[in-house]
Amino acid sequence: MAGMTPETGGGMFEASSNAAFRKQLNKVYAWYTGGFALFVIVLAILEQMGLPRNWIGYLFLAATVLLYAGIGVMSRTNDAAEYYVAGRRVPAFYNGMATGADWMSAASFIGMAGTLYLTGYGGLAFIMGWTGGYCLVALFLAPYLRKFGQFTIPDFLGARYDGNLPRFIGILAAILCSFTYVVAQIYGVGLITTRLTGVAFELGIFLGLGGILVCSFLGGMRAVTWTQVAQYIILIIAYLIPVVWLSVKQTGVPIPQAIYGYQLQKVTEKEKALREDPKEKEVIAIFKARADEMDAKLKDVKGALEADRATATKKIEDLKAANAPAADVNAAEKALAGLPKDEEAAKKAWTAAKTAAAARTAPLAGMPAHAQQFAGDPKGDEKAQKAYDTSRRNFLALVFCLMVGTAALPHILMRYYTTPSVKEARSSVTWSLFFIFLLYFTAPALAVLVKYEVFTVLVGTPFDKLPAWVSQWAAVDPTLLSVTDVNKDGILQLGEMRIGGDIIVLATPEIGGLPYVISGMVAAGGLAAALSTADGLLLTIANALSHDLYYKMIDPNASTARRVMISKVLLLVVALAAAYVAAQKPADILFLVSAAFSFAAAAFFPALVLGIFWKRATKWGAVIGMVGGLGVTFYYMVTTQPWLRGVFGVTSPIELWYGILPISAGVFGVPLGFALIIVVSLLTPAPRREIQELVEHVRYPSLAGDIDTRAT
Repeated sequence: MAGMTPETGGGMFEASSNAAFRKQLNKVYAWYTGGFALFVIVLAILEQMGLPRNWIGYLFLAATVLLYAGIGVMSRTNDAAEYYVAGRRVPAFYNGMATGADWMSAASFIGMAGTLYLTGYGGLAFIMGWTGGYCLVALFLAPYLRKFGQFTIPDFLGARYDGNLPRFIGILAAILCSFTYVVAQIYGVGLITTRLTGVAFELGIFLGLGGILVCSFLGGMRAVTWTQVAQYIILIIAYLIPVVWLSVKQTGVPIPQAIYGYQLQKVTEKEKALREDPKEKEVIAIFKARADEMDAKLKDVKGALEADRATATKKIEDLKAANAPAADVNAAEKALAGLPKDEEAAKKAWTAAKTAAAARTAPLAGMPAHAQQFAGDPKGDEKAQKAYDTSRRNFLALVFCLMVGTAALPHILMRYYTTPSVKEARSSVTWSLFFIFLLYFTAPALAVLVKYEVFTVLVGTPFDKLPAWVSQWAAVDPTLLSVTDVNKDGILQLGEMRIGGDIIVLATPEIGGLPYVISGMVAAGGLAAALSTADGLLLTIANALSHDLYYKMIDPNASTARRVMISKVLLLVVALAAAYVAAQKPADILFLVSAAFSFAAAAFFPALVLGIFWKRATKWGAVIGMVGGLGVTFYYMVTTQPWLRGVFGVTSPIELWYGILPISAGVFGVPLGFALIIVVSLLTPAPRREIQELVEHVRYPSLAGDIDTRAT
């Protein structure tokens, strides 16, 4: 002890303090996990004693939201370091768990297995891209960003590129990609809350929003971090239990990840049988006739609309003349009132009907064979070869965009500012990968097991004997699930069922015949996934506006309390705006999320990587690179994605570049961003010597260790 310096003594004290802090965390979350398990067991017993299902839903919703609110209240703070980066004292293990929850959005929890169910092999692009992105984070970004020591990504851009203009563009880009992403999470919150409680979708959104706000509003990153750890525990338990149950039910083996290949073989055999089934072909023929009928109407919209009105009017007159029952007359009058009001409305309605019918003229309800890698055939005719090349190109482009976008998402990168050291930041990326792997390794198994259940149990069931969950989900949203006896034989064919990917995970317990309490737990897990990501995203937007825009650019003398208060007010405004947009049901969850990845990839990845690894990268290079990359990505989405085309009034024909779908627009923006930064940087004066030395120090720890550049 005699030779101990103040520095070493402080380090020993900090190590001791950290050990005690970790021990306390272990104890708290062990009790929490046990308490959650006990809560589920009690509800299961109460269900067997007759507790109504809606009460189970209310209890799950209330218990989880109140739990998150409690953590938010206990973690409330006005301290800037605690509010923005949780005091930089989150251990790697728990930061990995929090990052896993932050990452496990509604798209991962709800949408990914559903996409795998609907697209088969093609859905693996999401798993490969998202997982690969964390490898990029570990190798190229997390440890180096932690060394710089800022609070946010725009903060890093302002310090590295020496000015407020790169910071401001970073703020706009962070808001764009985070707002797009958070709308998807709030949409998922509305969907799950509606299923749990039975309330209207719009009301469900605002009920869930209360759970989001109470954490991030009161305690910022500190509250969000400890809430996300709790949310991860719920979501991973909720995700794994139904899949393990299905695995045991179908194969007797409780390890779905190991045996789903055998079930995939059975699914493939069933697919072949369904393709040749006469009843399935009959349904396909009916949809083809409907598509042809709509096509004929669209060739003479005015004449077809007049003919429909005349037919509907004559039917009413005939019913009245025959003294038909009032119910029949009312139905005929309702049918007349339901006809399109004018030619424009008729054209829109009939085009949509034609598209929907045409989509169901393909075998297997329009789904590809689950084990088929790409569309088309590399050894087929010219058309088949072209389809194969385009499909493969889109698969690789999507993997690229998701991977690079993952490595550049501001709300994920912010998590690595919360660790005590650079070493812990790197370690927490490893833990993040592990906790994410648990879910991602399970999702393909879930998709196959559910498809086997649908193909072998549900298909072929009489309509009057369909399980109750079918009608219950159809009542939540007919676009997510609908069944119609198209050929009037009283038996469900696969082609007569339309199912959306967003309900596959939520309906898995009921598909497997589990008690409703497990369905409530899965819905609570999905809610935890959506809330945890929404918390991080809203905090990212609010911090970008309050810390980077207000404090760094408008009022550098603002007090800490004022900065935090402004962040809280902005967080509330952004949350309400996102809820309003989500209530309009703008697009499916997966597209909204993927759009956010393309935006983040094009806007941030080139500027971050070159800013860390190339000291010659300049302010104007970064500015033009970010604007150019994000601009071309946004332009391509607006001109090719149907919903965005409608929003911006684009009427020109859709022209895909190299056949790339709008979901992968970032594949054009990222290389353009790199090229512009490099070219413009070489044409403009080099950064200040201090900036270049800072980059050298950050890249080579032996020169400087941990660096905090907040004062730079």
